[in-house]
Amino acid sequence: MEPPRPIKRSEKAGLPPGSLVYVGRAKAVSGPPRITVIEYGPDHFAEQTLQAVTDLHPLKPTPMVTWINVDGVANPQILKAFGETFSLHPLLLEDILNTDQRPKCEFTETNIYAILKMFEFDTVKQQILTEQVSLVVGENYLITFLEEVGDEFDAIRERLHINHSKFRTSGPDYLAYSLIDTVVDRYFIVLETMGEALDILEAQIESGYDPKLLKRIHRIKREMIFLRKYIWPVREVVTTLQHADTPLLPDVIRPYLRDVYEHTIQVMDTLDTYRDLLAGIQDLYLSIASNRLNEIMKILTIISTIFIPLTFITGVYGMNFLYMPELSWRWGYFTVWLVMLLIAGGMILFVRRKQWL
Repeated sequence: MEPPRPIKRSEKAGLPPGSLVYVGRAKAVSGPPRITVIEYGPDHFAEQTLQAVTDLHPLKPTPMVTWINVDGVANPQILKAFGETFSLHPLLLEDILNTDQRPKCEFTETNIYAILKMFEFDTVKQQILTEQVSLVVGENYLITFLEEVGDEFDAIRERLHINHSKFRTSGPDYLAYSLIDTVVDRYFIVLETMGEALDILEAQIESGYDPKLLKRIHRIKREMIFLRKYIWPVREVVTTLQHADTPLLPDVIRPYLRDVYEHTIQVMDTLDTYRDLLAGIQDLYLSIASNRLNEIMKILTIISTIFIPLTFITGVYGMNFLYMPELSWRWGYFTVWLVMLLIAGGMILFVRRKQWL
């Protein structure tokens, strides 16, 4: 996953709906994607990696379930070839190429289309890393499109190797649920990492004042806003899937989707808790900075208070009058110094007795 970068939409301005233009990060994979095909059933499992979209053949109704995973969606021509092979709507392909898409779920006569976001938290840069995941569920197949090469679905692939497991005896609906559940579960990992970062930040603030900490607070706050922007719609996606009236999602899968929905609620509650915690940390930092400023101003005020009477004395004896009594007195200079020292000592003693210092 790459850190978020500005995504330009200017190239799509004025184009008709369904125009295939990649809108994403500059360093995204632009070469041939990695296409992995897994075909499985209760007693059958086969996996292969294809070099081109032309190696794929239109899927025919069979008892087997086919999972096609595509890593890298930066090439519009490849997505166009996928659309022609599997009769995918141009608007659907346009959403896949738009990697800044809001999580959503749509239905057609032959498939279900959903968009989700995967996240990681970089503890060094205090930054959220993101990647878009698109799922297309059909009668006997599931196609997943990922923005870049590499995903977090290896655990699911390992479970698919087990004969007569829940995966092997279920359809693409259960596989789609498992992928969505994996994405949502990773939100907890990201939030735990952010929680640890907040604990460290709070400890650093309590240990001493550092102007750099305010920048870290603002950076984490910005990342939390970014995270909430893409996690909040996931709850709507799961709710839509849970109540969808389509044969592609049988009733047996709905309890699992309800469980994912509960997980999204927990994620949002945790995120809101961390936002409140971060607001408290920011208030703590500002309070410490304000107290530090008050201490500095107090010291400066005390110093000024001590020197005010001394300045008055020097001001009086700085006047150029000829007949000042002490000017011709032999011990006048030393007496004035003694009076000034006594006044300064008395002022310091007064301040200490008042516990201002």
